[in-house]
Amino acid sequence: MTSLTTFYLSGITGKEVFDADGEAIGRIRDLLISNAFSGTGDSNQQRVIGIRLKVRKDIRYYSFDTFRVVKAREMISVTCSGLIELSEETVNNGLLLVENMLDRQIVDLNGRKLVRVNDVRFVTLPAGTFAVAVDIGIEGLLRRLGISIPIKRFLSLFNIRIPAKFILWDDVQAIDFSNRNIKLSKSYAKLHMLHPSDLADILEDLGKKTSPHVFSALDEEKAADVLEELEPHAQIHIIESLPVPKVADVLEKMPADEVAYILDEIEDEKAELLLKEMDSESSQEVRELLEYPDNSAGGLMTTDVLSFSPLLTVDEVIRELRIKKPEPSELYSLFVTERNEELIGTFDLRDLVVADPETIIRNIMKTEPVSLFDYQRIDDIAELISKYNLLAVPVVDKRNQLQGMVVVDDVIEDLISRRRTNKR
Repeated sequence: MTSLTTFYLSGITGKEVFDADGEAIGRIRDLLISNAFSGTGDSNQQRVIGIRLKVRKDIRYYSFDTFRVVKAREMISVTCSGLIELSEETVNNGLLLVENMLDRQIVDLNGRKLVRVNDVRFVTLPAGTFAVAVDIGIEGLLRRLGISIPIKRFLSLFNIRIPAKFILWDDVQAIDFSNRNIKLSKSYAKLHMLHPSDLADILEDLGKKTSPHVFSALDEEKAADVLEELEPHAQIHIIESLPVPKVADVLEKMPADEVAYILDEIEDEKAELLLKEMDSESSQEVRELLEYPDNSAGGLMTTDVLSFSPLLTVDEVIRELRIKKPEPSELYSLFVTERNEELIGTFDLRDLVVADPETIIRNIMKTEPVSLFDYQRIDDIAELISKYNLLAVPVVDKRNQLQGMVVVDDVIEDLISRRRTNKR
């Protein structure tokens, strides 16, 4: 193979293969690629290593090294100089493209969305034959139906062109495999590059059968971020579809208020099983939040807050923040408490940045901070945040002891959720 030849999967499937003497060997049913989605960036992942032939009434798998694809005037012919059977292990570790790609849902990593595969494009180089792109456009569908050429000729009379829609192989992540022999950790490796909110959108668009498989292949940290971004109905489906230990491990990585919100939406029996499976500290935090009424500040607050002694210096607080590496939302507001956790003040990152390192926190904090009682109704929160232009509001009990904080993100989500519910 010394010349560059391009062809499509639809154009080669069903073709008869001939030997050097012109005798028919069999018909092509599929092409096999090796380690197509292991995520290492090696071009050999997309090299065609095998061919699936129907020889009389049998299905056989042969090495593609001895096959040659020739294209002349849009006509394709395939010849073979000798048959080398592939081992069962090689076939099981590869990816059959007709079986596992055509009409399947894939993730366009560049567009961060689900698309459906209509065809696969190949190029033959001196180093071998490679899959270079997937066709997700109308032309690919017409090509498979065998009517793309006449349709294109007809449309050209009116100066109309069918736009090509290809995704380069490096921007593809297959997720809808029929071949369960492919290891999930390899199959979904590229998905870890996506933002959790993009992954959540993709999971919601997937069928109920596939989404738990994709979710379970994510590491616990990523899975926790994705679960937090899912709509409630999708969260419930994932939780009910996976084993309790797997779900519990993911929930432990999430903020307690998010876990409480999710568990409040599922059956009490399942929620209790998950709480028992979680580590005791995480479980206890969630149980305490679940005791609050749904329409209270305590039911909406997060317990992940940062509080400091008024006697610390600015430098000491900054060093502690560097050690803790808090989430962005935890930095919306920083709190000052006495030994009994009584809230006496608040400050923010700007206060720290502009202050002298040796300044005592008591000297930069805002005294008599605006706060909410843990049993205060949610309806009061939005008005309070808007009036004082706050990103977060501390939540205290009747003894003014800090219990957590309500962040503006959660208030907005709650308002949107209630609007949707009212519209229904």
